[in-house]
Amino acid sequence: MNLITKIKLLWHIAKWRATWDWRNTKKAVRVPGNPKFMSAREAVSLIKDGSVIGTSGLAGNQRSSLIWWAIREMFEETGHPRDLTIVSVGGQGGRGKIPGTLEELGLPGLCTRLFTGHTETFKSLLKLADQGLCEIQCIPQGTLTLILKAMGEEGKNYVINKTGIGTFIDPRVGRGTPVVNGGKKQWVEVVDGCLKYEVPWLDVAVFNAPAADREGNIYVKNCAMIGESYEITKAVKRRGGVVIANVGLLVDKGYDEIFLPASDIDAIVVWKGTEQSGGIQHRKYWDFFTLNSKTPIEEGIARVRFVNRVLKITPVRTPADDVLARLAAKIFVQNSKKGDYIDIGVGLPEEASRLLFESGVLKYVTLMTESGVIGGLPAPGIFFGASINPSEIVSSATIFTRMYQRLDGVILGALQVDSEGNVNVSKRGEGAINYVGPGGFIDLTTAAKTVYFCVAWGNEAKIKVVNGKVKVIDPGKPKFIEKVDEITFSGKEALKNGKKVFYITHIGAFMLTERGMEIRWIMPGVDLQKDILEVTPMRVIVPENGPEVVEESIITGNNFKLTLES
Repeated sequence: MNLITKIKLLWHIAKWRATWDWRNTKKAVRVPGNPKFMSAREAVSLIKDGSVIGTSGLAGNQRSSLIWWAIREMFEETGHPRDLTIVSVGGQGGRGKIPGTLEELGLPGLCTRLFTGHTETFKSLLKLADQGLCEIQCIPQGTLTLILKAMGEEGKNYVINKTGIGTFIDPRVGRGTPVVNGGKKQWVEVVDGCLKYEVPWLDVAVFNAPAADREGNIYVKNCAMIGESYEITKAVKRRGGVVIANVGLLVDKGYDEIFLPASDIDAIVVWKGTEQSGGIQHRKYWDFFTLNSKTPIEEGIARVRFVNRVLKITPVRTPADDVLARLAAKIFVQNSKKGDYIDIGVGLPEEASRLLFESGVLKYVTLMTESGVIGGLPAPGIFFGASINPSEIVSSATIFTRMYQRLDGVILGALQVDSEGNVNVSKRGEGAINYVGPGGFIDLTTAAKTVYFCVAWGNEAKIKVVNGKVKVIDPGKPKFIEKVDEITFSGKEALKNGKKVFYITHIGAFMLTERGMEIRWIMPGVDLQKDILEVTPMRVIVPENGPEVVEESIITGNNFKLTLES
């Protein structure tokens, strides 16, 4: 990426940051003869008190910012609409930092109930929950998409599956769906050895799309994702509810294949600030987030990483992190084959995926992400949920349906791991404000044949790479412990279902076996007794001949190569 491109990106970021809360919710783009085109406030006036609103989007993608601002402004001025329930599959908050997200509804009396898979980004609503003013219900992200699909296609507001058995969401093991206990309704129950998940019927659908024509037909050409737009629309129309589309462009009919017909849409709000992804407007879309991109994938990757670095969205990686990523990538290729379908999570797994891309391995496998983008390279940071140069974009319900049919591997992160191979990714601390939620994690680990966890050895650990060896200066607070605070992944269920599970760290890698957590690989320079056995509360199984010492190329990066053998 050249200097001119960097300057343009810096200008783009500065302009976005300076104007990111500019809006006029009273302004409307009218179409003569079609009353469906209206202002954001006019659209919001169609929402009744106590409505259940289904939304679409993930992270910075597909935000219906103008609608959320309009709801907040109308509530502050009139007290209505109030007592809303939001059903949001993915994390559509701004972590208390970015305006124009669903956090705009975090006022007492406005949103009083939230159903979601990933809670962490909804800081304003989590604060209300800790005050007893908002009910938070957590349902696995993929399962939630399948419920929305069932609403529209089958006229039922539940699904029954085996997702989550043995985890905190299983009432026999943990608390179930309520994030904060206190007499809130349980939305999951055990039925014939499976789990039945339910959500309330939707009254309103709100989604962001690239364009509409003057008849009111909706188009998704040049989108970064379509999320749940189709499913929530069909679910709401089946019961005679209200569908609100927030679009960035007004186009002529025939602009592309119609995504949703005008007959499904009740209100269309055209706003030039409507975003394709975080800070990127539909009218000035970035083509490498779309189908048929003309931008080389390397250029797209460079731009995305530059933006995240400037915004300080993604952490600065250390040489020790690079070693972990190389070991993860090596273990991955040893246990994968050409033609596999793979999902890659955020954080350290992104570093492993970078190496897989640079080595050419990703040419032989198909990457899938929970938002519904397939192919290319998953975008990190603020753009999570999009993909760089994707080959296909489908709904999130469609992608989870495919993953349940076939998902060969998944590379994910973890907060805690314990002696039984259980993993916690959902609970960082006490109270709703410290709750992360599983997102699609439970669905992904249920569907995948092989699971790779990339995990820092300890919180705030100090680990250095010196002369081709890994040195543990300070192990930090253990992440590998006797018992996790919450079971988001059940080691027992994984073994029962014949899964292969690896845990890759800065000091080496473990594999889950019937005997327990077995240390299979150790970094050169790491002392098994002093650096592992004496500092971790987790019970560690040592192979009879000891763990295999990791090869030098993984430590130094020199002559490091990755090849899929089959």
